[in-house]
Amino acid sequence: MAETLSEATSAGPTGVGAFYELTKPGIAGYVMITAGVSAFVASRGQVALTHAVHTMLGTGLATAGALALNQWVERDFDAVMVRTRGRPIPSGRITPRTGAVFGTLLLAVGIAYMAMLVGRVPALLTALSAAAYHGIYTPMKLRSHLATLAGGVPGALPTLIGWTAATGEVDLAGLGLFAIAYAWQLPHVLGLAWMLREDYALVGFKLIPPHDAAGKVIGRHMVAWLVLLVPLSGVPTWLGYTGWVYLVGALLASLGFLGVGFGAARELTDKAARKVFFGSLLYHPALLILMLLDTARL
Repeated sequence: MAETLSEATSAGPTGVGAFYELTKPGIAGYVMITAGVSAFVASRGQVALTHAVHTMLGTGLATAGALALNQWVERDFDAVMVRTRGRPIPSGRITPRTGAVFGTLLLAVGIAYMAMLVGRVPALLTALSAAAYHGIYTPMKLRSHLATLAGGVPGALPTLIGWTAATGEVDLAGLGLFAIAYAWQLPHVLGLAWMLREDYALVGFKLIPPHDAAGKVIGRHMVAWLVLLVPLSGVPTWLGYTGWVYLVGALLASLGFLGVGFGAARELTDKAARKVFFGSLLYHPALLILMLLDTARL
C-alpha cells in the first residue's frame, strides 16, 4: 500500500482522535478515491451515485481496518522506529487488545458491507487485499527486499475492487488499471525505503536490496518500473475507456516521472529519493484526475 513519509513522533490525540489516527485516514481516503474513480471509468461514466458511494465506503472501512490491524501487528517495531513511535498503540493511547479488536471489526464490517451492497467479486478482492497485506507483505519485510513486490499487490487492488464493483468481473481493462497502480507503487515505496533505511534497519526491515550502500541497484529498479509505466499509462485509451486528453497527459506525466527516476539512478541521495517519492504522490492522483475528466467528457 502507498505509504506516507512523515508521521507524528510524539503522542497525538486521545479518545476518538486516536482511533481515527489508527485508521491512517489519508491512505484510507486515497484508496476510497481510487476505487471510486476505477468504478466510474469501468462504467464509462454511467455508474449510479449510490453504488459508487457504497463502493467507496466499503473499501474505505476495510482499508481502515487493515491499516489499524497492521499497526497492532507491528506495534513492537513501531515503538523502536523514530517515524512511528508516536502512533496510537506504541505511544500508549490505545491498548494493543483494543487496537486489534477495533481493526478486526472494521475490516470485517467493510468486507461484509461490500458483499451485501456492492458485489461478491469486489468483496472477495477486498478480503484478498487484506490477506496479502497481512499474510505475505508484512512478514516478508523481515525476510527479503522482495517484500516490496508483494506489497504492490494490495496497494494496487483498489483499482480492481472499484472496477469489478461496476462490471462484476476481472477483465483486461481492469487488469490494465491494476498494472498501472502496481508499477507506480514500486518507485513510490523504494524512494521511501531509501530515505528511511536507517529507521528500518533498527527493526530489521529488509525493504531495499542488500549490499547496496550506494543505492545503485535500487536506482535501477526505480527506473525499470518507471520505464514500464510509460506504455502502461496509455492502457485506458488503448482499450477505449478514455480519450486523447488522458493519453497525452498520462504520457507527459510518465515521462516527467521517468526523468526524476533517472536523476535518482545517477546518484541516489536522500534528496533524489525524496524527489521520486513526492513525484509519485503527484503522478498517480494526476492520472486519476485525467481518467475522471476524460471519461466524463466521452
